[in-house]
Amino acid sequence: QVQPVESGGELVQAGGSLRLSCAASGRTLSSYAMGWFRQAPGKEREVVAAINRSGDITYYVDSVKGRFTISRDNAKNTVYLQMNSLKPEDTAVYFCNSNPPIPNYWGQGTQVTVSS
Repeated sequence: QVQPVESGGELVQAGGSLRLSCAASGRTLSSYAMGWFRQAPGKEREVVAAINRSGDITYYVDSVKGRFTISRDNAKNTVYLQMNSLKPEDTAVYFCNSNPPIPNYWGQGTQVTVSS
């Protein structure tokens, strides 16, 4: 089973921006609605943003609306998450998966740490 590879996370100051990428392997992303998920220490994994197969319908959890933008490039088999105006509460490991998620298709994630 080949897993997705998330990248782009790093330590950033509050108010900063990051762009996360998810390179899918073993699956053709255009066949799936996709999502970005995050898990903070001691908390359950939650969906942050989702996008349909064609990329024209998106969903955002209330806490990131107006700050995060999900997009996809099916030709590159890649999904992105542009994160602006980052807050310390955005600190988490970020994962991508289909939406709804495929149970055995979780990657290692990418760590985003926002300092105050």
